[in-house]
Amino acid sequence: MYCEECKQRPATVHFTQVYNGKTVETHLCQQCYAQKGGIIFDVAKQLSLPNLLGSFFVSNYNLQDMKSLSRTGSCPNCGMKLSDISTTGRLGCSECYTVFEKELEPTLRRVHGDSRHVGKVPARGGEKVMVKKKIEGLKYQLQKAIAAEDYEKAAEIRDEIKDTEKKLD
Repeated sequence: MYCEECKQRPATVHFTQVYNGKTVETHLCQQCYAQKGGIIFDVAKQLSLPNLLGSFFVSNYNLQDMKSLSRTGSCPNCGMKLSDISTTGRLGCSECYTVFEKELEPTLRRVHGDSRHVGKVPARGGEKVMVKKKIEGLKYQLQKAIAAEDYEKAAEIRDEIKDTEKKLD
């Protein structure tokens, strides 16, 4: 069976869509499928989590976008390129999150529901954990206010820390 698009190469990608009871089959070669912005699954590669995550990332962009994104540079810390991330599904280091933040955010939101890790709170005793996290955040804000010499705001934050610490007892 030949590709329905170019009618020259053998069809290796086959789609079957069922919509409102109607079945539509599409048969394409890998080149035509790639031109339509599809994800090429190479059977020779093992099905692994990095490959799966890389395919999630690639699906956000068509091939022209990926070529332009690969020209944006690489991570100054580890040398990882955006194209490497899309093929392996892994980042090279923690700095990659900052360098490729704009490109990674849509994928992280789609996969995890958010682009920021907040962790889990235990069912029992979770209130204390949340209060402790709030105190840590307030202490960080206090340090920033002091560094910026905004002493009025620092005094407000200090008072809020004291009130919050009372909830722990």
